[in-house]
Amino acid sequence: SNMAKKIEQKSKEAKAKAASGGGKAKKKKWSKGKQKDKANNAVVFDQATYDKLFQEIPHQRYITVATVSDRLKVNGSLARKALAELEKQGVIRPVQKHSSCLIYTRAIQPEATEEEEQKEE
Repeated sequence: SNMAKKIEQKSKEAKAKAASGGGKAKKKKWSKGKQKDKANNAVVFDQATYDKLFQEIPHQRYITVATVSDRLKVNGSLARKALAELEKQGVIRPVQKHSSCLIYTRAIQPEATEEEEQKEE
């Protein structure tokens, strides 16, 4: 029984040594973080962009503020106004309307199938 105690004692010392030696490990280096390129989006429509809006956007199957903003290089508030305008003219139709996420699709007749596809995305 004396032997068992000695072994236990040793492991405690080893534990203490291991615990104190922990700080000498290499410190973790923080990554510098990735810098996103500044999107220099337009804040007003010029004629070219405005025309592009009516040509390109109605052909997309999945239309959101983000996709419009990305495609036409305009800011979000412009994209929202643009979508409202297109909807008013009946060029696109809403799938889901919510203040934070407007989802539209192109306005063509087979509406049921279109609706299903949007839900899955």
